[in-house]
Amino acid sequence: MQMKAIAVIPARFAATRFPGKLMQDLGGRTVIARTYANTLSTGLFSEVWVATDSEVIEREVAGLGGRVFMSRRYHESGSDRIAEAVASMDADIVVNVQGDEPFVPKEPLAGLLAAFEDASVRVASLMHRIHRPEDIENPHVVKVVTNRFGDALYFSRSPIPYDRDGGSGFIFHRHIGVYGFRRNTLLEFTEWPMGALESTEKLEQLRYLENGVPIRMVETDFDAMGIDTPDDLVKARDRLSRT
Repeated sequence: MQMKAIAVIPARFAATRFPGKLMQDLGGRTVIARTYANTLSTGLFSEVWVATDSEVIEREVAGLGGRVFMSRRYHESGSDRIAEAVASMDADIVVNVQGDEPFVPKEPLAGLLAAFEDASVRVASLMHRIHRPEDIENPHVVKVVTNRFGDALYFSRSPIPYDRDGGSGFIFHRHIGVYGFRRNTLLEFTEWPMGALESTEKLEQLRYLENGVPIRMVETDFDAMGIDTPDDLVKARDRLSRT
C-alpha cells in the first residue's frame, strides 16, 4: 500500500534573530511564498501546508491559493507546531520543510521519503558533508555523527567527534533541519517532556534520541541556505539572481 506523504512548513512570524523574516522580499516574492511554491513544485506530496501563528502569513499563503493551518497554542519548536496541525490530518508520512529554506530541491526530499521504505524508520533527516573547516567549530552549524547503519548517534553544536590527535581525516557532517516523520511518532513527540540534552544544546531532535527513537540520516549534496539573519537574506537574494 502506498504511503500518503504530506509536507508541512512551520512558519513563525516572530523569529528571535530576524523577526518577520518570512515576509521579507526575495526576488519579488516573500520568503514564505518561495518556500511554499518550491515545496509544491517538487510534486512529491499529496498536500503542502503552512502551519503558522501569524495572521499576516496566513493571508499571504491563502492569497497564493495555498493550504494554511493557524496554530492555536504557543509552541517551543516547529515539530510541536506541525504536530498540532497534523493531529486532524490524514497522512502516513509528514515532512517538515523549514519556512526559511526556500531552495530545498526535489532530490533530497525524495531521498528522505525513500528512507521510510524501511518499516523500522520512524524519523529521518538530512545531512551534508562539511567542506569548510571553520564550520566544524561554528556553534550555529549543527554537527551529527551516525552509526554504521546510518542512524544518528548524537547531534551537537560542538565538533563531534573530537579529533584528539589531529589530522585524522574524519569526515564531519552538518545536520540539515529537514525532517520526515511517521505521523504517530510526531504526535508522540509532543507528549514527551524536554530532556536535559535538548535543553542544553537547544536542539529539538535530541528529544527523539533521549526517548530511544533512532533518526535515520540521509546524506545529500544539497547545501542548505536557511535565512536566519539579514545577512542571510542578502546571500539568498544573490543566489536567486544567479539562477
